[in-house]
Amino acid sequence: MKKSQLTKGEFGEFYSGYIDRLDDEAELISSLQDNTEEMIEFFKSIPSERWNHRYQPDKWSLLDMVQHIIDTERIFQYRALCFARNEQKALPGFDHDLYVLNAGAEHRTGAGLIEEFKAVRQSGIYLYKSFTDTMLKIIGNMNDVNASPRAIGFIMVGHAKHHKDIIKNRYL
Repeated sequence: MKKSQLTKGEFGEFYSGYIDRLDDEAELISSLQDNTEEMIEFFKSIPSERWNHRYQPDKWSLLDMVQHIIDTERIFQYRALCFARNEQKALPGFDHDLYVLNAGAEHRTGAGLIEEFKAVRQSGIYLYKSFTDTMLKIIGNMNDVNASPRAIGFIMVGHAKHHKDIIKNRYL
């Protein structure tokens, strides 16, 4: 399944900024796999003394940022699973600032978060490999926005790329 096969109505306008970060010919599973390696290598390149850095006092640290990426991966994977199983109820949004505030990332290490990201993403790849083409196209509602599991997979990749760019531009 390629990004170019997504149709109107499979994701909200807000998520276009994430999906547009991928080439039209990007394939779903290989994009998830390649992005996993890309993110792990990038995270490993961050000097240990930078993990607690905040580019402004009121902004997230790098530990917070990576924890946010992990939390968001889990939430998107849950949403994709619900939609693939034809959940009819709308799924709620989440307050990412509240999640970061309560995650305790300041007690974590960069190495620990890298391993957790790898495990969470790998779990998501297995989940996506289990979906049939029909499952990938089922539309559900998340936070008052319609989305399909296949769109959510591309959103996950774009979300990680988005935060990688923020880290490169503001933290390193």
